[in-house]
Amino acid sequence: MDPGFRARVRGGDEGAFNVLFREHGKAVYNHCFRLAGDWATAEDCTSLVFLEAWRLRHKVDPEGGSLLPWLLGIAHHVMHRRWRVTRRHQALMERMPAPELLPDFADELVGRLEDQELIAAVKQVMDRLSRGDREVLALCVWAGLDYAGAAEALGVPVGTVRSRLSRARRRLEKLARKNLVPNLEPVAVERQTADDRTEAVKPNERGAR
Repeated sequence: MDPGFRARVRGGDEGAFNVLFREHGKAVYNHCFRLAGDWATAEDCTSLVFLEAWRLRHKVDPEGGSLLPWLLGIAHHVMHRRWRVTRRHQALMERMPAPELLPDFADELVGRLEDQELIAAVKQVMDRLSRGDREVLALCVWAGLDYAGAAEALGVPVGTVRSRLSRARRRLEKLARKNLVPNLEPVAVERQTADDRTEAVKPNERGAR
């Protein structure tokens, strides 16, 4: 990374933000999609993440490495705000008639629908976990951050990330073994070494486009 890149982002350099989006836009979208289970919501939230990043640019530390953990931390706040709004209006939405489904056989659309079905199945299991456990799994398992990156994104100590990930891994395996979701295979993970620079797990690319 350019040694002055963070300073340029902090200073509101539009070129630096264009680079930031090119380098991390897809990762942010994938993360939002995995949390939301809906591609349209993920696209909206990705836009909001980078708008928030621009608004909060003054908080960027001029020194440091990749800004992906910072962006994913913003993504979590964006998703939580959206979930709160959704819960407030859920009763109203449930009273509305279901929209008529129109057939569409475009390959890309079919692929996206299949992805959404898979994400919905995973979310049935993930929703049984606590919010903290879901967050650390999303960052370490899906987004592929290491302990330090996840800690930066969540604003918690590295030790907290380690304990949450260990607990979440055990809980997720237990739920998967109960076959809460038919045909859902447990997520394969790799245990992290003592070196915090090592990735917690390999990113799972199955659920994103």
